[in-house]
Amino acid sequence: MENGKGDTMQQSILLVDDEDMFRERLGRAFTGRRYTVYLAAGYREAMALIRRHRPDMAVVDLKMPDKSGLDVLRDGLALHPAMRVVVLTGYGSIATATEAIRAGAVSYLPKPADVDDILCAFRGDSRPASGGEQEDFPVPSLARMEWEHINRVLHDCGGNISAAARKLGLHRRTLQRKLNKFPPLQ
Repeated sequence: MENGKGDTMQQSILLVDDEDMFRERLGRAFTGRRYTVYLAAGYREAMALIRRHRPDMAVVDLKMPDKSGLDVLRDGLALHPAMRVVVLTGYGSIATATEAIRAGAVSYLPKPADVDDILCAFRGDSRPASGGEQEDFPVPSLARMEWEHINRVLHDCGGNISAAARKLGLHRRTLQRKLNKFPPLQ
């Protein structure tokens, strides 16, 4: 979905996500806001578009079937250091957020995120709290903390479930069952 309007001040954005419906919907939303939009379903397509078009910004999904969004982030910034990148994921953890920021992302957002959330992340803004009052920081539940810890250990083990299970003192099958559950909301 390219939007070639010939407007020299128009910003360009690359959207990299393996979920077709989400990528297309987000692309239409950015096109409606007068951005030149490039869509990629994975690593190779993203790298080709970065080489060819050198977009101003990129929104990159973390989990994809071929290479991860962190690979797109690192290699994309190596090709085009001026590009600003926001990482999106439905599997957020403190470890991956930290890794994304260290690799050069300007922000890290959990899915679902809309265009306004993404644009705020690029600006470094957060949405103002309603009524001008500051919102309390939600304390994560014990289940959420456990889930994040498990994912951090799994990440440190390079995705090796057997090694992570040994480090966590769990049976491999128990760890697999825990990983197949959706992350707790808080």
